[in-house]
Amino acid sequence: MPKLWNETIETHRRAVRDAILNTTAELTAEHGLRSVTMSQIAENAGIGRATLYKYFPDVEAILLAWHDRQITEHLRQLAEVRDQTDGAGEQLEAVLRAFAHISRQSRGHHGTELSAFLHRDERVVRAQQRLHGMIRDLVSEGAQTGVFRDDIAPDELATYCLHALTAAAALPSEAAANRLVTVTLSGLRDGHPTPDDRRPTSRHQHQERHTERSGH
Repeated sequence: MPKLWNETIETHRRAVRDAILNTTAELTAEHGLRSVTMSQIAENAGIGRATLYKYFPDVEAILLAWHDRQITEHLRQLAEVRDQTDGAGEQLEAVLRAFAHISRQSRGHHGTELSAFLHRDERVVRAQQRLHGMIRDLVSEGAQTGVFRDDIAPDELATYCLHALTAAAALPSEAAANRLVTVTLSGLRDGHPTPDDRRPTSRHQHQERHTERSGH
């Protein structure tokens, strides 16, 4: 079979599969996990039931495939924004802002029956581990170069970032999510001396700072 013909068939199959995934996600969001049937999916996707069953055995299998596609795309987006900037500080900020945006996009699923079902999937655990590792490595690099604090393990700070920014799903706007990112980043730097603080100071300058801080 010619290569072009193979590519055409594969393109068609991907298009059908994407239509099935998108249709199922839309129907589930509208009617709930337990109300969607294979017949509804086939009808709304514009394919026959026999064709649908060639791709997936049931609704749950479709939803798991849809979620896997979402996870893969989100990880790709985060890696892309990381690689578009230089330096651990800027890279981590870009990743955290993108993650907060993704959390807001996904907020319709949080706390729902669909969310509970999807998060039992082992692929979610693996994706969370990859994301945690990405953030941990950036925090570690930043701590080594003096950008982030080094008094707390990077692994713990990565957990702090992810838990803090998952809350972006409940925020009303992108501006609010960006403010949350700013607060989260400040926690990574809290207690870490700024370049000005690290400069040697004269006895007179030290006394002035002490007076300012004491309010006298």
